[in-house]
Amino acid sequence: MTPADFIAKWGPGGPAHSLSERAGAQPHFIDLCRLLGVPEPGAVPGEDYVFEQHTLLLGEARGYADVYWRNRFAWENKAPAKNLDAALRQLQQYSLALSNPPLLVVCDRLVIRIHTQFNGHPSEQHTVRIDQLDQPATQSLLRRVWLDPESFRPQKTTRDITEAAARSFATLAEQLRSRGNDAETVAHFLTQCLFCFFAEDVGLLPGRMFERLVGNRQLTSGRLTTGLQSLFATMQGGGLYGPDDIPWFNGGLFQRIDVPRLEIVDITELRNAAALNWSAIDVSIFGTLFERGLDPAKRSQLGAHYTDPATIARIVEPVVTRPLLQKWELTAQELRAQTAKIKKHGDAAHRKAHARFVLWLEELRAFRILDPACGSGNFLFLGLKALKDVELLTITQAADLGLDREQDLVTGPHNVLGIELNEYAAELARVSIWIGEIQWRIAHGYPPKTNPVLEPLEQIECRDALLQFLPPRWGGPGGARPPSQPPPRPSPPPSPQRGEGASPPPKPLARRQRRHRQPALHWRQEDARRAGRCLYRNAAQDLRRPRARRRRLRLLLVRKSACSACQSSADCCGICSNQLHPRRQEPRRARRHRQEQPHLRCVERRAVGERRRGGAGVVGGVWGGWATGPTERPTI
Repeated sequence: MTPADFIAKWGPGGPAHSLSERAGAQPHFIDLCRLLGVPEPGAVPGEDYVFEQHTLLLGEARGYADVYWRNRFAWENKAPAKNLDAALRQLQQYSLALSNPPLLVVCDRLVIRIHTQFNGHPSEQHTVRIDQLDQPATQSLLRRVWLDPESFRPQKTTRDITEAAARSFATLAEQLRSRGNDAETVAHFLTQCLFCFFAEDVGLLPGRMFERLVGNRQLTSGRLTTGLQSLFATMQGGGLYGPDDIPWFNGGLFQRIDVPRLEIVDITELRNAAALNWSAIDVSIFGTLFERGLDPAKRSQLGAHYTDPATIARIVEPVVTRPLLQKWELTAQELRAQTAKIKKHGDAAHRKAHARFVLWLEELRAFRILDPACGSGNFLFLGLKALKDVELLTITQAADLGLDREQDLVTGPHNVLGIELNEYAAELARVSIWIGEIQWRIAHGYPPKTNPVLEPLEQIECRDALLQFLPPRWGGPGGARPPSQPPPRPSPPPSPQRGEGASPPPKPLARRQRRHRQPALHWRQEDARRAGRCLYRNAAQDLRRPRARRRRLRLLLVRKSACSACQSSADCCGICSNQLHPRRQEPRRARRHRQEQPHLRCVERRAVGERRRGGAGVVGGVWGGWATGPTERPTI
C-alpha cells in the first residue's frame, strides 16, 4: 500500500473514515503495517505479538490492549476525534499487567502519538499526523516503533535534569542572598517557584502560566513581584487569575508569601530554569541537591557525593516491601479460596472476598513510615513509592480474581511521618513528597488529586527528634520542681464574742443513712429512676437458679405490659395475682390460650436491696411502665 492510498482510505472523507472504533481498529493497523513494511501481529513466530491482549482496567470492567508486542509497545486505537489523553491513561493503567513496555502508542487514525516510558529517563512524546505519512522521515520514525524501540530512549536522564535544575536554583539563591535578602525568605520563595515550574509541566497550571509570567519582558521588576504575589495567593485558595482558572492547591506551601525584589539577572535565571523539563526531575535526589543550594551552610557540598536511590532501596525493601508482600500472600490465599466458591455460592462468596480485600486496603491506608531524621525526604519518598507499588500490585492480582475496586488509591502522603531539625530540609521534604505523589499517579494513569491538589503535611515536623522543649511546669531555673513542703495548717477562724452574732451550737450528727444496692431489672427493662443490673435474659431463668444461690429477699414485681385495670390502679388485679404461686410466691409458667400472649408477661424480680421500717416491705422499681418511688408492695 502506498502512502497516497492509505491517506485516501483512512483520511477525512475516505471510505473507512466513518468506521466505528472496534470495526476500524485492526484493519487500520494492518494497512499501516503494510505501508511501513513491518510484520503484522501473528507473523513473528515465538513472539508475543497479538491483537487484543486481554488485561484488566483497575477498578472497572475487564479490558484489553488493541495491539501488544512484548518488550516493545502497547497500542490503543480510538475513533476519530476521540480523547487521546484518556486513551493514554488507559494504557498506563494496563502497563503493569503488560510488563511495562517502553513505548505506549495511541491513535485516532488521524493522529499517532508515541509516548516513551524508560526507567530513569524523562517521558517524551512524538506526534505524527496522517498527512505526514508521505514523508520519508515520518515513515522512518514509525518503523522504529516496530524495529528499534530502544532508539526512542532519551539521551538525558532524570538525574541530569535534576542536577541542572539544582545548579540553576543555587546560582539564583546566591544572587538573592548577596543583596541582603534573608536566607529563609529566599529559600521559601525558590521552593514555591520550583513547584510552579513542576505544576505547569504536568498540566496543573494551565497554559504554561508561570513561564509566561517570568518570560514577559515588558514587565518591570516591581510589576513582576506583584504578579507573583497574586499568583501564589490564587494558588493557595484557588480561583481566577486573569482569564485562567487556577485549581485549589492548599497544602501550606503558599500560605506564607514573601517575594523578594528581583533584578534582571534573577529574572534571566528564572527564564533559563523554565526551559527545563521539571516534570522529569528525580525526586529521590531532588531534596538533597536543592537543600545544598538553598541552605547557605551547605553551599560547599553542592558537588559532593550523595546517597543514591539504590542504597536507600536496600533499607526500604526489607522494611516496607518484603513484610507487606508476605502479608499480602496470606491474604491472597484467602481470596483465592473464597473466589473459588463463587461458582457454587454466588454473590455471597463474592461479597465475602470483596470485604476481605477492602480490609487489606484499609491496612495499607493505616500503614505508616517514620524517619526521625528525614532530611530532605529521600527515604520517605522511596518508602512511599514502594508502598504505592505494593498497592498497585495487589490491586492487579485482586483484579485477576475478579475483584473490582471502585474507590481511589488508598495510599498517599498521609502514610509518611518525618522529623527534621533543619527548616530548609523539612520544607523540601514536604515538596518532595508532593511532587513524588503527583509523578507516580501520572505515570500509572491516575489523574492528580484535586480540591485540594496538595494534602497538608503537618506530620513532617521541624523539631528535635530526641528532645522536646516544653514550657516549664513549675517555677525556677530550667523548670526544676521545688522540693515538696507539707501544706501549712490553716489557723482557726476567730470565734465571735457573745452578742456579736455568735452561731448556735452545732446539732449532733444525724445517723448515716444506709446505702442500698440497686435492683436487678429484666434485660429489656429500662428503669427511668436509677440504673439496674441485668442478670438474666428473662425472669424465669433467674428464678430457676438453685435455692442455695437465691437471695433471701422479697420479690420486686416489675410489669412490662399489663391490662388496663393494672395500669389504672396500683393494686394488682386478680389475673396478676393468679400468676403467682400462693405459697412460694414464685411465678407459674405463663398460660397461653390459643397461642395468645397473656396480658401480664409475668416479669418478677427479687429486690436486691430493700429498706425495712416497721416491718413493712417497701420497694422501688417500675410499675406499669412508669418510674415510681418507694411504694408499698402490692397485695398478692
